[in-house]
Amino acid sequence: MHYIHAKEAAERWGLSVHRVQEFCKHGRVEGAKRFGNNWMIPSDASRPLDGRRKEAREAAEKALPMPRRSPLLAMTDLYHRPGSAEKVARSLSAIPEAKELFECEIDYYRGDIDRVYGDARYFLKNHTGFYAIIGAGVLLAFSAIWRGDLQLWQQAKRHILEAPCKNDSDREIVSLALAITDSSVFETNSYPTWFERGNFEKLLADSHPSAKVFYGRYLYAGAYAIASRQVEQEGVKGLSAMRMVPYTLEPFISQAILDRTVLVELQLRLLCAIAYHNSGNDELAIEHIDRALALALPDKLYGALAEASRSLDYLLRDRLSLVDPAAVKIVNDLYKRYAGGLSALRSVLQNRYRVTNLTTREREVAKLISFGFTTRQIAEKLSVTESAIKQTVTKLMQKTGLDNRNDFVYIL
Repeated sequence: MHYIHAKEAAERWGLSVHRVQEFCKHGRVEGAKRFGNNWMIPSDASRPLDGRRKEAREAAEKALPMPRRSPLLAMTDLYHRPGSAEKVARSLSAIPEAKELFECEIDYYRGDIDRVYGDARYFLKNHTGFYAIIGAGVLLAFSAIWRGDLQLWQQAKRHILEAPCKNDSDREIVSLALAITDSSVFETNSYPTWFERGNFEKLLADSHPSAKVFYGRYLYAGAYAIASRQVEQEGVKGLSAMRMVPYTLEPFISQAILDRTVLVELQLRLLCAIAYHNSGNDELAIEHIDRALALALPDKLYGALAEASRSLDYLLRDRLSLVDPAAVKIVNDLYKRYAGGLSALRSVLQNRYRVTNLTTREREVAKLISFGFTTRQIAEKLSVTESAIKQTVTKLMQKTGLDNRNDFVYIL
């Protein structure tokens, strides 16, 4: 394919070079590629409609294009700077569907679940484009977790399954989206085999950044299952698999920085912090938490922090209190809603009772017991007496009705 510079395209189309570059930046020129600070455009590319004109807005509403071929727009380079969410949304004004989907995703990571619920249902009800249906279906499933709503979660999966696929790539995205909804409640058996290998070739390039986030979660879930003795794997025991997770996540984070994908970097840093924290390396966990807070706080992405705080115990809230004390209560309140909904949904899906009123210390002790730590080891790790740990275990048994420490994994 023959390419031309943005300047030559601008002369052909009667536009300024800046305007052509903006069209390319927002995915309005099919096949355009960026090399450094320069855009190369296919010589046969058509001039995009100017979104500032009435005819362009009407055409956009009919065609419902996407600026990136990914169901999760907020995980692409559209959102490339912390604190720019509102600006990105305004830049998508000429593409109504993209603007609404992007705003819906940001609302989710802010923890505005009720608004996400309404917007996601709108996309599905009005039979919008393929990527919007997939994105809205995933968001609806995530919202169902916060609400503890099994029927809504199943409905979201049905909508994803019914998305209008045109080719094999679309079908692979549907397959992955269904697995993502399962993994959100820690069920990882439905991932495609190619994805389990970390092979993203079946996905379009725009979907690769978000795929890395969910691949990281897949690896973490597997390591957690081994550490908590839910799964046995020959030659791998205890926290050995957990300690290996950051070796995959750290390069992904570096790539997210280069790609300027803010939300991907945020999610991967929080996940990496969780893996380090569970492995006993709080120093490195804190490094990632602090960087994650710098990414999240400018746009008030409190929902993402609330989800992570479930696994980071006291650590995230302590670091948050140092930079934004007022945000601590917001995140705590969101965490309670998320943890309650997740426990309720998982209880129904796995036919197990899960308590939702555990304190941070009780949950931490239960997790360490499920990892195989002894009472003495837990006491040393948490800098308390063995007697204090025994009292916590007694409270756990009273709250859960369990009489075997090995069953504590089922309440987490």
